[in-house]
Amino acid sequence: MKYFKHFSQLRTAEGLDASTGGVAAATPAYTVLRDVMVVMRDGVRLATDIYIPQPAVGATLQKPQKPQKLPVVLERTPYGKEIDSRSERTAADARVKSRVEVAEHFLRHGYIVIYQDCRGRYRSEGSFVKYTSDAQDGFDTCSWIVAQPWSNGRIGTMGLSYAAHTQAALASLNAPGVVAMFLDSGGFSNAYQGGIRQGGAFEMKQATWALRQAMESPEIRNDDDRHAQLKAIDIREWFTRSLEWKPGDSPLTPAPEYEEYLFDQWQRGAFDAYWRQPGLYAQGYYDSFSDAAMVHMSSWYDPYPRTVTENFIGLSSRKKGPVCLILGPWIHGNRSVTYSGDVDFGPAATLDGQLATDFLELRRRWFDRWLKDDAGVPSPLPPVSLFVMGGGSGLKNAEGRMQHGGTWRSENDWPIPDTSFTAYYLHADRSLSQQAPSVAQASLTYRYDPRNPVPTVGGAVTSGEPLMVGGAFDQREAPGVFGAVAPFRALAERDDVLVFQSAPLEQDVELTGAVTASLWISSDCPDTDFTFKLIDVYPPNADYPEGYAMNLTDGILRVRYRTSWEQPELMEPGRPYQIRIEAFPTSNVFMRGHRIRIDISSSNFPRFDCNPNTGEPEGEASQVRVATNSIHLDRDHPSFVTLPVIPAR
Repeated sequence: MKYFKHFSQLRTAEGLDASTGGVAAATPAYTVLRDVMVVMRDGVRLATDIYIPQPAVGATLQKPQKPQKLPVVLERTPYGKEIDSRSERTAADARVKSRVEVAEHFLRHGYIVIYQDCRGRYRSEGSFVKYTSDAQDGFDTCSWIVAQPWSNGRIGTMGLSYAAHTQAALASLNAPGVVAMFLDSGGFSNAYQGGIRQGGAFEMKQATWALRQAMESPEIRNDDDRHAQLKAIDIREWFTRSLEWKPGDSPLTPAPEYEEYLFDQWQRGAFDAYWRQPGLYAQGYYDSFSDAAMVHMSSWYDPYPRTVTENFIGLSSRKKGPVCLILGPWIHGNRSVTYSGDVDFGPAATLDGQLATDFLELRRRWFDRWLKDDAGVPSPLPPVSLFVMGGGSGLKNAEGRMQHGGTWRSENDWPIPDTSFTAYYLHADRSLSQQAPSVAQASLTYRYDPRNPVPTVGGAVTSGEPLMVGGAFDQREAPGVFGAVAPFRALAERDDVLVFQSAPLEQDVELTGAVTASLWISSDCPDTDFTFKLIDVYPPNADYPEGYAMNLTDGILRVRYRTSWEQPELMEPGRPYQIRIEAFPTSNVFMRGHRIRIDISSSNFPRFDCNPNTGEPEGEASQVRVATNSIHLDRDHPSFVTLPVIPAR
């Protein structure tokens, strides 16, 4: 690996600043210290870029004047400290802002800005093991920052996705100096239940992410042969036989470090000490978590709405904070567009122009209030800002997307205090209602074949390209959907999908909050999976003559974990068991005339790994069985979903 000595640049610049109404605001002269190698506790050095305004640069340039001490904005990333973040754009300007432009915005307002490559990534030393070194490395970095002559000892952290996970990791150890945080779409509350695994199943985006990122690792970039091997991988072909992957025989075999951590996470099915590490399990560290002013932000089609709501609940009750929550309608990090997948939520759907002029200004205003500790400046956010989807025409817009609509709303707490958690029962006639079943015996049965799983059509997905994308879609197969075949049927027409739906609604119904399913199930196999999906069913219209089945949220459970995440237990074939499946939270108004629909199945691939139904250890299947799975629907075995109904206001 090559190491780089730091060098400095003295720069002056001018730019447009949203906070000045578009008036040119002078950027002060500043110095950039590039590739400062900050030493961690084990001697590994992490490459760090430091943008320092001229008033604070005296000691750094060894000038006689005493430097002005300033607060620091820190981002720790595995994606390259000099590589632009795709999400740094606005609704008004789709051009991605460079790292320099983002830094200059904060420089104009009296901050030092620091970007750092995570361990084993780009110019940093060490070996990359996803997530598990970020707590200690973040702590050590903050300790180094507060000791510098230009630092006033106050740090604000920011970043999207992995760069949000790094924030929660260092805060779990109460890193020195952290007084403000803005966690965008990440910051694992519990990676075992969202982000790496969910309901015991493994999220296959970890494999597509690892393949893409391995090609940027120092080891691979400096090895032409292995880089060529990875580049030649046909990931679609590999996923057609994902049940056969083994260490040494997987798409990541040319990158052993990445293959090793991938299988380590895949094969660790039980919730053991590995999953309780600070970089993966903020819930276990809430009491010691940094008492900072923090924003937890995600979106309904992001993998992290459960993470941010759990962090909000767990931290707002323990910390002075304040702790704020933002939930939009987007996919991962796409806060400046109005659509998610094939559905548009209207001009009010962006963060820009609603919660602030744009996202950059919102973060800066948050840091102005809490990093500068100016009690005269009001907090720029209420406790909870959420986007309630629904209310649109249901017709196509000019871009060909279905117009679903929606509005922003502020709340004082989460869950919303007046939520009525209401049971909707599944019936043998495929209906869904608030009336419990009265029949003595009833069940529905289907066959689940792991070699022919239900295709993933949107949902809370990121990093899945080229196999899957997130968002809201009509729930039917289509060209480009992995596993779909002509004539591209609706998922409801598959034999292994059970559909339950309400009568057309007589009035609007808002659901906002967590969604769960309590099912009585049985199988002829020792282990299998069950999935459920919440769907808003539009009636037919001119643009969608068969209606439109829009996915809202979904969940999965690997049945061996039905009673304990720590101690899996196989099933006795044919015996009924009661299970509980948790989906991510959502917010949607089902309009009058729509139907509430629940789909039950046993797979959602390639989003989750397929259960081979054999009961073998996770990620080590040697054979595959077709499972005959049943849902019981009678008075002694009532199956139902619990929906968070918000009373009309």
